[in-house]
Amino acid sequence: MSTVHRAPYHPTFSVVMPTVGRPSLQQGVDALAASRGPLPLEVILVDDRRRRDEPLRLRTPGRIADRTMIIPGTGAGPAAARNVGWRASHGEWVAFLDDDVTVGPDWFNQLAADLAGADDDVVGVQGRVAVPLPADRLPTDWERNVAGLADARWITADIAYRQSALDEVGGFDERFRRAYREDADLALRLLDAGHRLVRGGRDSAHPVRPAPWWISLRAQAGNADDPLMRRLHGPDWRRRAAVPRGRRPAHLATTAALAGTVLSALTGRRRLATLLAAAWAAATVEFTLARVRPGPGTPGEVAAMAATSTVLPAVATAQWLRGLARAATVRRPAQSATSQ
Repeated sequence: MSTVHRAPYHPTFSVVMPTVGRPSLQQGVDALAASRGPLPLEVILVDDRRRRDEPLRLRTPGRIADRTMIIPGTGAGPAAARNVGWRASHGEWVAFLDDDVTVGPDWFNQLAADLAGADDDVVGVQGRVAVPLPADRLPTDWERNVAGLADARWITADIAYRQSALDEVGGFDERFRRAYREDADLALRLLDAGHRLVRGGRDSAHPVRPAPWWISLRAQAGNADDPLMRRLHGPDWRRRAAVPRGRRPAHLATTAALAGTVLSALTGRRRLATLLAAAWAAATVEFTLARVRPGPGTPGEVAAMAATSTVLPAVATAQWLRGLARAATVRRPAQSATSQ
């Protein structure tokens, strides 16, 4: 009696990469084409530029040229763009990449191994994302912020999901309009549905892209998504998603001291205004030093930290309050995370 040897099963997969036309897109596509291993059914680039007066400038390398397609997004943010991409795909798995991520030389081989080794209850496999930092100096505040991606859980910079699981939960929640909490929201919904998410063995890199000195102020817009996460997933969502609380209590106190200073001065309560101004100044100095100490200490970095630290707590608080107002209009899920 002869023994039949069956070839190992390798699930099919598609690659979806939303893009707003960053210069890093070409490098990312080149790295995909150079990666060794089985090719995806398709590479879907979702052109999510709000204005598409000109075609997306991109040279598609030969190895993936015949399976790369560019489809229009809605300009409504990365969550919506990823939904457009995976709904147009045909693989059993959908591997999401950001347009500023560069995959490793064996990424396709590693991805195939990750997917083939996933148990039936595993619906998501996260890649290992490295953030290269300067070797000749300490990282700046912005570089440290980006470096946090290396340890973040379930980030969509490099993660693969079963298409059936995405279909089950409806994909990404498009109320998250920026690349911030939409990844944690999807992961928690899948976990609540009884599925598992694991870390895989594939490698990619997320270089720190250039940013203006005031980038930390723009990044505070993410605070508006936290109240929505609490509304959708309950008060323990940070613990379940492994998201640190950060400095919000301190920012709220600093902003309250500033507001109290202005109000007291306007109402003629000078002594109280002086005390509150001193409290605000002390909190601002502490915050500035906390951001300067781990950094390179260059004049430009120190000046940027001093300037942005004076207003960042108020900007963060304003964004959080805006998020609270928006979340108040959102209907709670029938079964919240706290009732699991």
